[in-house]
Amino acid sequence: MLTEDSLKDTIVEMIRRAETSLPPDVINSLKRARNRERGQIAKFQFGQMFKNLDLAKKLGAPICQDTGTFTFFIKLGRKLRISFDIQKVIVRAVAKATREIPLRTNVVDPITRELAKSNTGKGQPAVHLEIAEGKDFQVDLLVKGAGTENYGRLFMMRPMDGLNAVEQIVLSLLKEVRGKPCPPNLIGVGVGGSMETAPLLAKLAMLRPLDLPNSDPELEKTERKIESAANSLNTGPMGLGGKTTVLKVLIEKAACHTASLPIAVAIQCWPARRAKARMIGGKLKVV
Repeated sequence: MLTEDSLKDTIVEMIRRAETSLPPDVINSLKRARNRERGQIAKFQFGQMFKNLDLAKKLGAPICQDTGTFTFFIKLGRKLRISFDIQKVIVRAVAKATREIPLRTNVVDPITRELAKSNTGKGQPAVHLEIAEGKDFQVDLLVKGAGTENYGRLFMMRPMDGLNAVEQIVLSLLKEVRGKPCPPNLIGVGVGGSMETAPLLAKLAMLRPLDLPNSDPELEKTERKIESAANSLNTGPMGLGGKTTVLKVLIEKAACHTASLPIAVAIQCWPARRAKARMIGGKLKVV
């Protein structure tokens, strides 16, 4: 049974895990990248990353000083009965996590720059709700700092540009930003939809485990092609040179207007922070 308290406690635990540890697939991807490197500077950078992760786990402290902002994606089964406001509970959970972990307060008014309390404010955290079948309830959390969020891009391309435009856009952006978004990066790409949904697709793409291939063979082929080209840029870990500039390119698509081709790119830093919870045996658990 999903209760207000169980949801709040689960959200706090999701934030704690996302901020202080990385999912196994991300750890494994970082290890493979470290093993590919031959240069001493690149090896040293990876060494520092793993020391950082070990300290964060040991101390229960955030991996990065920029503890970011939070985007929640919720799948709510239409047959599940809920008697409380999900968004209000998530806001309270974020405030509690900010105090208890603790987290840096990052949220401000966009105009006055006045600091908001506890990483909450108008539209923060972002919560996206999808109605699903049955009684299932699932929550995905994506944590992003400003160092990557500031380099997200939306392009309204010509319909005939196709997947070639995706490759050109991603590589051009990576050449522009180089080491600023703390590589090796995850690259989420949203293709299609509209000018408001393509960026959301790009963020949704980054929730896919790194060891899970794209279900669309053509998109999977494009992902691998872009990864190969990106890792030939020699930007390397933290922008100091090396064989790994991106850990993974992840593409999602949606139908769009016949006269449009929206393409959005979201970049995530090497601490690819995310968490997931779902109903198991009638209880909401972090998985």
